[in-house]
Amino acid sequence: MAHGFGGWLLSFSILVLALSIPCSLSLRIKSGIKTRSAVFLSPEFELGPGSVENRNYYNIDFPRGHIAIKRFDAEVVDEAGRPIPLHETYLHHWVVMRYYVRKDVPNVEYDASLKNNQSNFVRVRNNGVCKNLGQYYGLGSETRKTPTYVPDPYGIEVGNPAQVPDGFEERWMLNVHAIDTRGAVDKLGCTECRCDLYNITKDEYGRPLTSDYRGGLLCCYDHTQCKVTEGFQSARRSLYLKYTVEWADWSDSILPVQIYIFDITDTWTGLDSDEHHCKVEYEVAEACKVTSVTGNECVDTRRNRVRIPTEGYVIYGVAHQHTGGIGAALYGEDGRVICSSIPIYGKGEEVGDEAGYIVGMTTCYPQAGSVKILDGETLVHESNYSSTQTHTGIMGLFYILVADKLPNPTLFMHS
Repeated sequence: MAHGFGGWLLSFSILVLALSIPCSLSLRIKSGIKTRSAVFLSPEFELGPGSVENRNYYNIDFPRGHIAIKRFDAEVVDEAGRPIPLHETYLHHWVVMRYYVRKDVPNVEYDASLKNNQSNFVRVRNNGVCKNLGQYYGLGSETRKTPTYVPDPYGIEVGNPAQVPDGFEERWMLNVHAIDTRGAVDKLGCTECRCDLYNITKDEYGRPLTSDYRGGLLCCYDHTQCKVTEGFQSARRSLYLKYTVEWADWSDSILPVQIYIFDITDTWTGLDSDEHHCKVEYEVAEACKVTSVTGNECVDTRRNRVRIPTEGYVIYGVAHQHTGGIGAALYGEDGRVICSSIPIYGKGEEVGDEAGYIVGMTTCYPQAGSVKILDGETLVHESNYSSTQTHTGIMGLFYILVADKLPNPTLFMHS
């Protein structure tokens, strides 16, 4: 009887969580712009010690209509709504993407032949520059302490009926990549997707990996297993990505912004603006021991050149790095700092302050009009990692929001 009551209580708690979270709405009025926010849950995913979740969820719960997105925050929680620490479940990344799907064709998202046909399914990417990084939002372990708010009077415009093709509707996709490191023989190695710890020699499509590929996304795909200490046991558990969206109804008082994501592995040369080959991840080799460091010998610095198609004003910026990252920056053609973003490392055990993990990234919110990217200007993207040890599968991304015009102070005051 006691066991049966416990099962009923657990089921009831899951039901309460599922019913209450999406209905959590709030209202905020600031600078004349009225916003609403809602909290949603991803579909359930189950993880046990060493296991991996990396899949796409289509047609997720998301605010509808012609709106301006103002904020998107996320974290991993259990079935009771408790936040899960990074040293138990490492959030490698989550990304949110937008797409259009034909209304009269069922199950387009889950049928590869239908989805690959643009007459049924259209991906709506950000403004550039990497074709394989088309997300609107995306973070990783730093998600809890990295602000994502778009300052007033700006917003990310979505749901404009004039832009949705006839016969289609707008939907959203969520990708969640999480790794359960409970009992792992090497937690850092598991989070950096070292192939030897996953016993992987082929990618998820059965293609052999090259001999010099030591770790990264090709070795920690969905349902792979990282090595766990022999004899370690812990229960599998149901988890969710809880995400909070804040938005405003679109109006003439809101100015649209463009989303640009730069990748330090991009091989663009400047000779052809369309030739962006973004590899997404790279490796840092051990260059020295801490005991012998002098100056910057233990820093791996990568730089490349980037360019956006039009001029505009930067209103937000942030970098994305993995463990070992020590900062990134975006520079103008004349050497001025467009934005500098530094990792915040945790120092304790509690959620949001996990020692050794990047729990946040500093962000840039320039004063209106103070940071402008000129038409045709070539920028320099820099990513820095510590090289006191080898790091595999790391990333060096930079995300900026750019507005093509500044607000009219008079109109904004009276909006």
